[in-house]
Amino acid sequence: MDLEVKMKWAQTASPEELQAELEKITKFKDESWVNLNSLSAQKVYVDDKIKGLTKILPTLRMINDEADNLVGTIKNISASSDKISAEIKTLDTARSRIEECQKRVSDLIDLELCAQGVQKAINDEDYETGAGHIHRFLSIDQNLLTKTAADVEKASGIQKAVLTLKDAASQLQAIVQHRFDEAIRNVDLGTIERFFKIFPLLGMHDEGIRCFCQYLSTKIEEAAVKNMSIALNTSISDKRQPVVFADTLTLLFEGLARMIDTHQPLIETYYGPGRLLSAVSILQNECDKQCNRIMLEFNKNRQLNRKISLINEVNTGGSFSKLDRLDPKDLDILIGEMTVMHMRAELYIRYIRRKVTADLEISTNDDDEKRIKLEELEKVIKNSHLTQSKHELLGNYLRLEQYFMEESIGKAVNMDTFDTSSDQQTSSLVDDTFFIIRKCIRRAISTGSLDGCCAIINTGCRVLESDYCAVLKNKLKQGYPSGYLDLTQAYNVLQTSLQQGRLQPSDAEQARTTFLVALNNGDVSTEYVEALCDSVIQEIDQVMPNMKTNDRGKLESCLSGLSSVTTNLKDVIDYGMQQLRSSAVKPRVNPWVDAFLNVNHQFTEDELSAYEAGVPFVQTLMFNLDSLLSTLKAYLTPTNYDTLVGLVTSEITSRLEKVILKTTYNRLGGLILDKEVRMLAGYLTTSTSWSMRDKFARLTQIATILNLEKVSEIADYWGSHEGALTWRLTPSELRTIMGLRMDFKVEDIRRLKL
Repeated sequence: MDLEVKMKWAQTASPEELQAELEKITKFKDESWVNLNSLSAQKVYVDDKIKGLTKILPTLRMINDEADNLVGTIKNISASSDKISAEIKTLDTARSRIEECQKRVSDLIDLELCAQGVQKAINDEDYETGAGHIHRFLSIDQNLLTKTAADVEKASGIQKAVLTLKDAASQLQAIVQHRFDEAIRNVDLGTIERFFKIFPLLGMHDEGIRCFCQYLSTKIEEAAVKNMSIALNTSISDKRQPVVFADTLTLLFEGLARMIDTHQPLIETYYGPGRLLSAVSILQNECDKQCNRIMLEFNKNRQLNRKISLINEVNTGGSFSKLDRLDPKDLDILIGEMTVMHMRAELYIRYIRRKVTADLEISTNDDDEKRIKLEELEKVIKNSHLTQSKHELLGNYLRLEQYFMEESIGKAVNMDTFDTSSDQQTSSLVDDTFFIIRKCIRRAISTGSLDGCCAIINTGCRVLESDYCAVLKNKLKQGYPSGYLDLTQAYNVLQTSLQQGRLQPSDAEQARTTFLVALNNGDVSTEYVEALCDSVIQEIDQVMPNMKTNDRGKLESCLSGLSSVTTNLKDVIDYGMQQLRSSAVKPRVNPWVDAFLNVNHQFTEDELSAYEAGVPFVQTLMFNLDSLLSTLKAYLTPTNYDTLVGLVTSEITSRLEKVILKTTYNRLGGLILDKEVRMLAGYLTTSTSWSMRDKFARLTQIATILNLEKVSEIADYWGSHEGALTWRLTPSELRTIMGLRMDFKVEDIRRLKL
């Protein structure tokens, strides 16, 4: 505000407002003095800088003048460059026109020379030279040649030369075609190769490849007919008779591959890269023809259709004679031959893809052109009779292999035996079954078809999951006979019978053996399934190393079916263990544990000494358990034995907890109970490789409560403070257990804050 306004405001302002304004002015004054002092202190520095600038000012003027001169020079150079560039462009245009003129002159000279020499070469039968003249003529731009003829005075001479060369080209093409066909009829290999090289010079690339590949097809046919005749006349006693058709198919593919390898350099040299696809397409027609003949003879000679019909009749439940039922053993060799045939076809198709793809890679850099050619290759392969035959062969193989697997495993079930004189814990069923499944999967892998592998793996999973597990469970459903007092007596009787030469054990003894062997079979089978899965992955990676991501996912999804097999086997084992628990464990363990009720747990000092000097309850129980478990240990697999010990432990802890709650205790009785529980837990833990401490958690806590000196000590164990136990008992259960101590007052127990 200005001075007049300030004066008016001062007259009307209150003392507080005047004081605030005074402080504001004082603060502004102090800040101004500080700034003024700071500027004064910088005076010397500013003066020095001004003096320095005064000294360099002439130099800056000089630099400015030189910069102006440089800009002018650069402008002059730029203008000169533009002039030179325009002159260079003019020279380039002139040079390109000169080159075009030279080329046109050269073409005219070559045209005249070719026209003069071509007819002489034809008359002298020097077809290579004549084809060279025609090739030079064809390499000339015809439009440019026509334009040149219009620009020169001697146009009629040029046109005459063109007509002469065109007539010579037609004449030479007919001669080459005729002489090539004649050479084929005379089987003159030198002449065939000579005229094959002339075709591309005449612009007849496709025609040359077609004629040459047709000639090669006749050679393929001759070799295939000869090989088929040898195959059909092969003696039955010959060691190659079981795979004679696979050998014939292999010879066909090897001959084709050898022919392609031999003649590809010739085609690439004289016809250029990228032509192999055309040759392969023609040769594939002959391959399809011969492959079809081989497959027809194979089906006829091996009676494949009849066998497939019988298998289909079996699968549909039709009526047929037992004599007509195929023995899987008789199919083994046939299935092996089919896998070899399929793998040979798969390898040949991979070979064709690899050779043609490599040829296309060096023929062009155009990705679109490569893609189109590769699609054409896939179309040739897909529509070929070889691919169709391969699919039919794979389908028939899968029918035979599935039948072989199912029937062979059925025979293994019927022929299941157990050698009681050996240390084996399983029967022949396990090894036979997994040998068959592994063999079938390996054969499927050897076909080279991932779909075939997955189909057989799925079949194996289905057979294991349904048929195999059902057989084991049916044997376990018969139950474990408990006619003897305990298991020790049962096995002692069995061993005694065998030692005395009794070859026919009793029905009960045989039933016990069958039960335990089935239980062991299930346990060992889980290990076999895991090993089978690992081996399948390794073998497939060896046969099909460059598997695509989608195919890998399909395989992993297929192998995941083995997990359900493992789950079913574990369910069978659990079922058997429950059978064993109900028939052999529970009827024996419960009376042993109920003996606890016969012991008075309100000891005096003298009674305690007498009790410990005798045979306490827990020692008797451990003796009985040791007698029960030690005998079974020799007849069960380690995993099944550990599972059995776990079941026995669960049964003992459950029963013992019940009988403990039916007894009353004093301090010494609780002390003895705590000692007995610890001894029993230690014994069962050492009896197995598994930890059994967790199963004794409730019993241990019950014994701890009954071993307290006074009610208030429970606070040291119960609660959230450091050192407190993780209790498995509820507060209500704890009070009930403390009530079993006759020396604890009910009022003290009720006053507990839990």
